[in-house]
Amino acid sequence: MGVVHAKVPQNSENSREECSSDPYFHNPNNPTKQRSEYGDPDPDAKDIVVEGIAARVDKIHIDGLQRTKDDYLEDCFEDLLRASNFQDVLVGAHRARLKLEELGCFKNIAVFVDTSKGPGSTPDGLDVTFNVKEYRRLTGGVSTHVGDNEGSLMIGMRAPNMYGRGERVQVEYSHGSKKNTQFSVSFIKPLKGNYRPVITASIFQNHSEFSASGFRERGRGILLDFGFHSYPLVKHNIQWEGIIRDLGVAGKSTSFEVREQSGVTLKSALKHILSVDMRDDNIFPTGGTFIQNTTEVAGLGGDVGFLKNELYLQSNVSLFEDITIQSCLGFGIMRGIGNDMKLGISDKFYLGGPLSLRGFQTRGAGPHADGDATGALGYWAAGLHLFTPLPFRPGKGGLGELFRTHFFINTGNISEFTIEEGEPITNILKNNLRLSYGMGLALRLGNMARIELNYCIPQIFDENDLTQPGVQFGIGMRFL
Repeated sequence: MGVVHAKVPQNSENSREECSSDPYFHNPNNPTKQRSEYGDPDPDAKDIVVEGIAARVDKIHIDGLQRTKDDYLEDCFEDLLRASNFQDVLVGAHRARLKLEELGCFKNIAVFVDTSKGPGSTPDGLDVTFNVKEYRRLTGGVSTHVGDNEGSLMIGMRAPNMYGRGERVQVEYSHGSKKNTQFSVSFIKPLKGNYRPVITASIFQNHSEFSASGFRERGRGILLDFGFHSYPLVKHNIQWEGIIRDLGVAGKSTSFEVREQSGVTLKSALKHILSVDMRDDNIFPTGGTFIQNTTEVAGLGGDVGFLKNELYLQSNVSLFEDITIQSCLGFGIMRGIGNDMKLGISDKFYLGGPLSLRGFQTRGAGPHADGDATGALGYWAAGLHLFTPLPFRPGKGGLGELFRTHFFINTGNISEFTIEEGEPITNILKNNLRLSYGMGLALRLGNMARIELNYCIPQIFDENDLTQPGVQFGIGMRFL
């Protein structure tokens, strides 16, 4: 039986319920005690049975609208308007609030449910009021971003909800700890529909240093992106990118093989990214699966041409309380197209480092020329991880919950993966296999990234690989 626990005023005929971000609204079948201002269950709370209580929404009020258009908000209230009992009203109100937040137009959204009054009211009718506060016309700030074992300082400005239907323009500049910089100007336009479509157009310039491969690269280009959801947890991004890239050597020691690829190239590519995220948490998931498949076709103009596909899988299983096994698999393959098309080191696959094959230097596994990683046309890599709480649970319920003990095994291979007639594909995949294992600590950095400090033991490697036995530090969102 569905139950709402609320503190009912003793001398009030009509009560007014406020929907907050309480976990109750994520699962209305789980009764939750109303909490006091200190987070403890309120001893004076009374149980109110809401399942079976007939109710419908007569009116929806939105207080605080200034420039947002009414027609842009209609899709947010579909579940709420279909409610047939009080429990459905509460759940629908919470879902409407989440959809309003996703629009990117409002902050400080509050929801109130009251009995319906005035003309048009019905005996079981309710009025639902959303108090919203729109973002200012121009906002900005300084933040940090973490990814690919690098921290970046980001300065941004944006003009949200420019014409009243979620349109926004944003300008961003980031400077990374490894001298990588990026500047972009984007126009973002959400569209109406059940698939939550969004169109993004960007112009950008970036400068990247790849010291492990002995080159640096500057790119200037245009990116068009169309994103939508075919199912609630299935997201698609269809992109076209046109970019002029200028590749230069990083220093006097850069190998000849890298030097001969220096110069300017023009890349025109079409890309499809499919993402399915069913995890219960992005940083330390205890259950669920994440799948991402990226398919790219370059050569629709320009002088760079290839077909490329990369797949990433992650699965999480909880063994006991706070003890999780995580398995990861990455696989990529690419081939050049056209005899007069280029396939350079900028687009090839690389393997090795604290985010992929631990116990190896960044891009340390695979083909090298005079110490510079030159990449390959294919790779596969897998990881098996065990995350447990800290021994003896110091700081349980507080700071200690940010840490996990981490045990891992990584394996994989990177090569051209050329298939010879009559040779089993399993032999190709396991040839020159790499293997490493170790243990360490993992730390949650908010919802932004995970930090790992591991002691790594490379067990199997090629004589040309660059290993890194001992302590290795990694920071990022996606690990193998």
